[in-house]
Amino acid sequence: MPRYRLHVNSRMRTVDSSDADKPLLYVLRGLGLTATKFGCGLGQCGACTVLVDGTAVQSCQMTVANAQGKAITTLEGLGSAAKPHPIKIAFIDERVPQCGYCTSGMIMSAAALLSKKRKPSESEVRSALEVNLCRCGTHVRALRAVMMASGQRG
Repeated sequence: MPRYRLHVNSRMRTVDSSDADKPLLYVLRGLGLTATKFGCGLGQCGACTVLVDGTAVQSCQMTVANAQGKAITTLEGLGSAAKPHPIKIAFIDERVPQCGYCTSGMIMSAAALLSKKRKPSESEVRSALEVNLCRCGTHVRALRAVMMASGQRG
């Protein structure tokens, strides 16, 4: 059976899979990283967003073979319990989560934006989060949280 070496949350992981086209989402969840959610499976909702080499990627659309050799970060790898990433703190402070299903994907999309642009405009934040669907309607709070994490709102 083929083996894939993945660099996940700063740790090398080896995954056995007979299916090179297996979605990265399934592999991550199989590793116990369940913050990455299965939403639509079609790349249309953003619930499965992770960072791949620092870029927000919908893990349901990336194969395990294509993920090999890339740095993958899930919500579990974004900061730590002792020192959470600023976007996690802002999402809590702004009370963004409702049901919480979209939250992980939104946080990962926001983290990717903030790593590339320290002080994004409101328009840039909206654009970065537009791939993340939220049925609870927390987009306005998510927008405020990203602006807060960027130091533009307190």
